[in-house]
Amino acid sequence: MAAEKLTKSRLIQIIVLMAVLISAFVWRTVTYEEVQSVEQKAIYCVISEEKCLIVEQNEAADITLTPLPAKAESPLSLQIGNIDVKPIGVVEGVDMFMGTIPVVFEQKGKYWVGDFSVPACIHDEMDWKATITQGNQTTIATFTVKK
Repeated sequence: MAAEKLTKSRLIQIIVLMAVLISAFVWRTVTYEEVQSVEQKAIYCVISEEKCLIVEQNEAADITLTPLPAKAESPLSLQIGNIDVKPIGVVEGVDMFMGTIPVVFEQKGKYWVGDFSVPACIHDEMDWKATITQGNQTTIATFTVKK
């Protein structure tokens, strides 16, 4: 089969196939749009002794973690203020995978409050991140937990 004679119909078939492939390649190259991941589009903040303030489109939301300093294997509470949409949250380790901990928020007054706890790590301190999504906006708030 490899030594078959190149006929006129076989040559036309090869040319048509090449034209289709080149057209597909050019179309894909021209219409390509880079898609940003959720983490690339997210707003970052660090929760410390003060609340983490997020300013987006002339509106400010604040995120607070209580109690501070945060301790492993004890109840922690994320409090989010000044937003109307119920947030969805998960907590994960930053440097080490310790599982994904869901945070279910409930409205209490003008704040959304989500309770959770994180497991103890072999290190004395560990950084965690809370990925909070409200509508199409994602905020990643990092915090440190002590053993």
